Amino acid sequence: MKKLFRLTPLTSRRRLLLSGLALALTGKQSVQANEHVLKHAFSPRPAASSAPVRTAKGRKIVMIDPGHGGIDSGAVGREGSEEKHIVLEIAHYIREIFSDHPHIEVRLTRDSDHFIPLGQRVEIAHQHGADLFMSVHADGFTSPSASGASVFALSSRGASSSMARYLSQRENAADSVGGIKTVSQDPYLQQIVFDLVQTDTIKNSLLLGKHLLNQIRPVHHLHSQHTEQAAFAVLKSPSIPSVLVETSFITNPEEEQLLGTRAFRQKIASAIGDGIVSFFAEYDASRRMS
Repeated sequence: MKKLFRLTPLTSRRRLLLSGLALALTGKQSVQANEHVLKHAFSPRPAASSAPVRTAKGRKIVMIDPGHGGIDSGAVGREGSEEKHIVLEIAHYIREIFSDHPHIEVRLTRDSDHFIPLGQRVEIAHQHGADLFMSVHADGFTSPSASGASVFALSSRGASSSMARYLSQRENAADSVGGIKTVSQDPYLQQIVFDLVQTDTIKNSLLLGKHLLNQIRPVHHLHSQHTEQAAFAVLKSPSIPSVLVETSFITNPEEEQLLGTRAFRQKIASAIGDGIVSFFAEYDASRRMS
């Protein structure tokens, strides 16, 4: 059996940067200060809160992050549909798709309706040794005509469009809904963004976005034909390729109805699953050739 590529362990410097990221995104409240949240979130399946993080035994770990949760409902449709419930179901479908996969295991940052600060979502991915991080959303916009799916990667410069800027600002405000104070312009955070520019993380995130869009395009209208970029706080891992997927706009009446159906949620989950498999195939092939 071929040895699967694994991301190298973080160096001491990377660990220091990650510590800075946690402080930058959650203020002086550390991960330990929110222990009751993390114990629940670290369980990839419904299990006791004290269960340890399991190893993947050579498989790639994909961390799926259902956006929002708990006190933070996310975007709300005209008929009252809440983003937090819809994306959790889509995440469950993605995990189910890979339940018997020999080389890929999917884990969730949250497995129920509870709130997790943005910085801790990144920390959960690192605690699990994730090879990919994907935040799943069904966001809203000021105009009900906005429609279609989008994929976003981190930008170290600026947003690639006004929509990307709007959505990143909206998603980055999630911590304030949960009462979490963030620290802006933190030197550790600036160093992380600088470090990202010096690595292949953003490049691989864009590659992942391309594969996801290629698989979503045949089954659902795309809002943007290419991977957009913006400063999403939840994507700021210095070592894990990370994307945010907007499956649809819940504020669009037609798409709110679609999102409310099991068939559509499964169709989007399947497309995302195919995109993940396709990405790893190209990623591993390029590593073998290098």
